[in-house]
Amino acid sequence: MQTHISYRLVLASASPARRALLKAAGIDADTLVSGVDESLVEADDAHTLSLTLARLKARTVAARLPSDPGTLVLGCDSVLAFDGQILGKPGNADDAVQRWRAMRGRSGVLYTGHHLTDLVDGKQAEEVGTTVVHFADISDAEIDAYVATEEPLHVAGSFTIDGRGGAFVDRIEGDAGNVIGLSLPLLRRLLSGFDVSITQLWRD
Repeated sequence: MQTHISYRLVLASASPARRALLKAAGIDADTLVSGVDESLVEADDAHTLSLTLARLKARTVAARLPSDPGTLVLGCDSVLAFDGQILGKPGNADDAVQRWRAMRGRSGVLYTGHHLTDLVDGKQAEEVGTTVVHFADISDAEIDAYVATEEPLHVAGSFTIDGRGGAFVDRIEGDAGNVIGLSLPLLRRLLSGFDVSITQLWRD
C-alpha cells in the first residue's frame, strides 16, 4: 500500500453522527455539504437509492474541489427498507409517529450507500452496507415523547441507535456503524481498493 502520501478525507455529508464516528476512529475528516436535493432522486429499491444518493453527493462535492494529491471524497446515504417501503427522513412529526407505530415490535433493514472518489485520478469505488434492525414494542406514550425531542425528524427511518432512539432498538444484525450512517469496515475495504490503508487517515 502507498505510504508516501498524506491523505485527507472530505466527507460529503451534513451528518454530525458520521463525522463523530470518524473522529472517534482517529479520522478528523473535513466536511462539505453537497446540497443535493434527495427528494428528486428515485429508485425501485433501498439498495439502489442509497448508493445512487451516496454517489451523487460524493461527485457533487468532488467537482468543487481542486485535484490535490491525497484528497479523497466520501459520500454516504442511509435509507430504511420496511414493509415494502423505502424510508428516508420523515416529512414531519406526524409522519415520524405513524412510522414508529408501524415499526414497533417489527424489523427493517438499514441500507447505507458509500461512494469514495480520488480527486487526482478520478478513481471511484462504492459499496452498500446492510444491517437488520429489530425495533422494540414501545408504547404510544414513548413514541410521542421520542418524536417530541425532534431527534427522529433528522434521520433516515426516524430512529437512531447512538442517541435517545437506542433505547427503542432491541438488537441489530450487522455493523452498528452502518446504522449510524457510516461503516468503518466497509470504508477500510474501499480504501484498500485504492491501495490506501485506513491507518493513513489517522490523526494524533
